[in-house]
Amino acid sequence: MALDDHIESTLWSQDQISDRVFEIATQISKDFKRSTDSLVFVGVATGAFMFLSDLVKKIELPIAVDFIRAESYGSGTESNGAPRISCDVKIDVKGKHVILVEDIVDTGSTLASLISHLESKGASSVSVCTFLDKPARRKVHFELVGEGKFYRGFECPDYFVVGYGMDFAELYRNLPYVGVLKPELYK
Repeated sequence: MALDDHIESTLWSQDQISDRVFEIATQISKDFKRSTDSLVFVGVATGAFMFLSDLVKKIELPIAVDFIRAESYGSGTESNGAPRISCDVKIDVKGKHVILVEDIVDTGSTLASLISHLESKGASSVSVCTFLDKPARRKVHFELVGEGKFYRGFECPDYFVVGYGMDFAELYRNLPYVGVLKPELYK
């Protein structure tokens, strides 16, 4: 069975994604153009790797890139509870503008923990750049640090989505688009 056969419908095509990533990168470049503080992009591993890669290639400023890993899901679709940081950033973010790059903001729990963690490390601001945002599932309110901003690729309906870095049981990350996974594959 081909990978595409597992997808019920496509939400965003490769071209739509590319266009939106360019728009976000342009806005970030504009927003931080006059900043004198260093700019650090921190990708939330592993889901954000495609989005982060495409995004930073279009940023027109000097930047640093690092990753952080927070675990709140197992191999299924339900959270295991409070997120824990299993791999921290290696770059010192003290006094720097941090843009936390997420694949998807769902309940907000992981994001709130990561923002708090980066704030405790002394970041001068923490912005969030998420590829997908599911506000319908938000359970935890998060506050941005300093003059942080919120960048969103697309508002996502409450579907189980895969592709463009997002997975189910570590599969489907390699799809170049975002699709709705057939329910019989994850239930």
